[in-house]
Amino acid sequence: MAVLVWDKSEDRRYESGVSKGVLFPKKTDGTDAYENGVAWSGLTGVTESPSGADVTDLWADNIKYASLRAEETFGATIEAYTYPDEFEECNGSTEAAEGVYIGQQKRRAFGFAYRTDIGIGEDSEAGYKLNLVYNATVSPSEKGYESRNDSPDAVAMSWEVSTTSVSVAEHKPTAHITIDSTKVKDKAKLKELEDKLYGTAEAEPTLPSPDEVLAIFAAA
Repeated sequence: MAVLVWDKSEDRRYESGVSKGVLFPKKTDGTDAYENGVAWSGLTGVTESPSGADVTDLWADNIKYASLRAEETFGATIEAYTYPDEFEECNGSTEAAEGVYIGQQKRRAFGFAYRTDIGIGEDSEAGYKLNLVYNATVSPSEKGYESRNDSPDAVAMSWEVSTTSVSVAEHKPTAHITIDSTKVKDKAKLKELEDKLYGTAEAEPTLPSPDEVLAIFAAA
């Protein structure tokens, strides 16, 4: 019989950091396709905040008859010091003339990719997770300015993200996919996905659909 052992070095896993943000504005042709990706520099944080999945109890004959669980939705908060120009329309701003932006406009949907590091034991960079977010929109957010003083700081911005799930073959719809590099044995498949997300000398960065992602990692 096996005996349980706690706190083995290989089991001391944790996540930290956020990097390699990529924005994929959604095309405006009525399809589920996205424009080519652009790098999101200045990214400081992504807080994932799923909601829903609440339980409704059904009662009959003076006992609990069943429990129904609501659908879950994916939400997040993006924090950054800056954002790519292509995010202006996603943030409800339109460039009416060169350098002139009008707010309170229609907010464009987008896809988003980011990476978090995985630490195992003493190795803080043992691997990473790729996070892919689909069909996202952001709500208006605050931006606070203050007088420069003897403790200067850059203006930090944040956006509340809502999503609408997209279909996935043989699975329930989703708006969020995570790929764990420490669990993927075939690193060539991981590189294939990263080449799509980040681009190569021959190809522009693109956001593959959930079905395309699953096809990459399908067993040979």
